[in-house]
Amino acid sequence: MSDPLVIAGKEFKSRLMVGTGRHRSMDEMVASVEAAQAEIITVAIRRLSLDDPREKSILDYFDWEDKYTILPNTAGCATAEEAVLTAQLARELTGSNWIKLEVQPPGKWLLPDPIGTYQAAQQLVDQGFVVLPYIHADPVLAARLESIGCATVMPLGSAIGSGQGILTMDEIQLIIEQANVPVVVDAGLAVPSEASQSLEAGADAVLVNTAIAQARDPVRMGEAFRLGVDAGRKAYLAGRIERKPEGIASSPTVGFATSSAT
Repeated sequence: MSDPLVIAGKEFKSRLMVGTGRHRSMDEMVASVEAAQAEIITVAIRRLSLDDPREKSILDYFDWEDKYTILPNTAGCATAEEAVLTAQLARELTGSNWIKLEVQPPGKWLLPDPIGTYQAAQQLVDQGFVVLPYIHADPVLAARLESIGCATVMPLGSAIGSGQGILTMDEIQLIIEQANVPVVVDAGLAVPSEASQSLEAGADAVLVNTAIAQARDPVRMGEAFRLGVDAGRKAYLAGRIERKPEGIASSPTVGFATSSAT
């Protein structure tokens, strides 16, 4: 891989992470993930049915040994204490010490609690977890989380599942400028152009769930997001042209052919 995404020393070809919630069927979920060519898949541990060990869960639909990296998440946790306990359960259940940390107080906004997130992150890093925290696009909080050992920071574009796109680009760019860990834009993306915009700005990856799962054609949308992410990363590496206050002719302004009057 000439341009891998590196998180906690592990290399990935894909810069598109995907979620597993809100799909209309398991078959559609698997097909859309394959079309996206994602390698990191996030799973909400608190939303798994664990009562009957004979019942298939999301965990049974993917090849975690050779093809995919599971990223358990603490979605549904309202406090730091709940998030830490859920992360511990996730490690026991999956054998992975990776965790996408989400602490969200009750309410319809599903916005992250910055204090609870920081408190939980401190504990989980100390317990040996690879912590990928979902946060507001807050450059100060991002820097603090990096300083205590988080493996990435994951600022939101807008509220989870809202489809509002990126409302926080100025703040995300500040986070990108200062970060020494991967920056993953997470939440609110609706279309591939927004994923591309994130990568063009220098984000290292994006995480997408609802925009793919609830699309009319999730498989086609998964492929579209893959292409958008690839285009955005290539554009970032290529380097955009400088913005200028006036038009600049793309053709030579001297040596034009002229016609003489007869």
